[in-house]
Amino acid sequence: MVLAAAGLNRLGLSNAISEHLPLDTFPPSPGQGALGVEVREGSEAARLLADTGNHVLDAEVRAERALLAVLHGGCSVPIGAYSNAHRDGTLTLSAQVSAVDGSRHVTANASGSLRDPEKLGCRVAEELLDQGAEVILSQSARGRRRPRRS
Repeated sequence: MVLAAAGLNRLGLSNAISEHLPLDTFPPSPGQGALGVEVREGSEAARLLADTGNHVLDAEVRAERALLAVLHGGCSVPIGAYSNAHRDGTLTLSAQVSAVDGSRHVTANASGSLRDPEKLGCRVAEELLDQGAEVILSQSARGRRRPRRS
């Protein structure tokens, strides 16, 4: 079984990993392994969950989701991304857009502030678009809306 290490790591299941595929060749889907919970403000559930969550993980996922939003991606498009927070307060985001048949791909990565992950996600997405990601995505879209520059 092949599962994304990003998801297993984020779920605390790193010991279940027997082999790592290189992230630069096989980046996971954006947000892989992260869980989001929505509750009504002021509700009992909101009170119970008030002290949960991980702000670093939140920033990592927000960068990946911002990239996905700029590219108009979803779970059925060939986009991979992985962000990693560093102790110095920076966040690195690496991403790849691939043709479905593997014939072409573009990659980009950059670092930015952990405090503004969306800006980093948008910057990496723009780099991918500059390299031709829009053409790759439109060819694999099968009727999906084409990405537009923001």
